[in-house]
Amino acid sequence: MTQDSQETVVGRITSVFGVKGWLKVYSYTDPKEGILGYPNWILDLDGKRIPVKLEEGRRQGQAIVIRLKGINDRELARTYCGAEVRVPTADLPELPEGEYYWRQLQGLEVFTVEGECLGQVDHLIETGSNDVLVVHATAGSIDQRERLIPYLPDQVVREVDLVGHKLVVDWDPEF
Repeated sequence: MTQDSQETVVGRITSVFGVKGWLKVYSYTDPKEGILGYPNWILDLDGKRIPVKLEEGRRQGQAIVIRLKGINDRELARTYCGAEVRVPTADLPELPEGEYYWRQLQGLEVFTVEGECLGQVDHLIETGSNDVLVVHATAGSIDQRERLIPYLPDQVVREVDLVGHKLVVDWDPEF
């Protein structure tokens, strides 16, 4: 298992906050404050992996601000700006039946209900009304088009088979 598959990206440090070593974090969790529930972070900064402990954090307007253990100075905090925040995948809560983390859907082969291969899930985007699967063509797909398919379980997404590494959609390949 690769290092990336044992860790999940949950946010990014964006900037310093104040003069006492606090940092602003853009959280990918839902809700945004969910990132504060993980005490052990691995910062990925310019190819370096830095294990850190979350000392404290809170919502500050629309942002999340945090203080890392041992970081009490603005200039030292600044050196962490731009770091990707990762947590051990084992620390993520188990989801209810039929719900998936985005990372679980990435890389799945996408087939229509008729069995036509549309490609592979590259990533997802959040649009507000629903998430969207970004499907890139593969050598086995019916054409070389990129497709944006709404992630709507039971309507568009008919089956998610993590073991079989495939996702079945009720989707017109011409759309």
